Amino acid sequence: MSDELFGQNVSRETYDKLRAYEALIQKWNPSINLVAKSTLSDIWNRHIIDSAQVYFAAFGEKPSIWTDIGSGGGLPGIVIATLAQGADQQINVTMVESDKRKSVFLRTAIRELGLSSAKVINERIESAPIPISDIVSARALAPLTDLFTLSWEFSDQNTTFLFQKGENWASEIEMAQNHWSFDYDAIKSETDSNAVILKIRGFSRV
Repeated sequence: MSDELFGQNVSRETYDKLRAYEALIQKWNPSINLVAKSTLSDIWNRHIIDSAQVYFAAFGEKPSIWTDIGSGGGLPGIVIATLAQGADQQINVTMVESDKRKSVFLRTAIRELGLSSAKVINERIESAPIPISDIVSARALAPLTDLFTLSWEFSDQNTTFLFQKGENWASEIEMAQNHWSFDYDAIKSETDSNAVILKIRGFSRV
């Protein structure tokens, strides 16, 4: 059996793992605050489906090293690792999270969902031992200029960035272009009409 996400078939096992992850967020959120309390009634659409579209935005890429920075509760890192495993893709997903309690949650989710290719680095991004990555993702972490600065040490001109951005994304692009050179596509969000996923390539300092 299979289900669909954004017109793409995913296995029943993958779908069930994403639902199990949803339940884990519900269970842990009262003590750790993984997602805003106001969104707890719609975790599936507001967070899991919203994160899944980052994975599908990478179609056409063949990454082996995917780094998710500022992972928080695993959105989108856990979702990406789950979908990649379900598609039998050999992608090593590393989630970088400085908060110790959130890192404990991430490791629990990895263990309970059986995500053997995922791991957590519980350090600040600036000091984390991160290899050059094929894809770097982030969700609601920092302005674009700051994301580039944070990612400089573990990216090169072959790295693809997938950053989820809200309604001010165009002004963030304009500001970043004062310091960085890059090409980008703004992929319209399927869950928020004002938001986009910025798919960025050819990144270098001006």
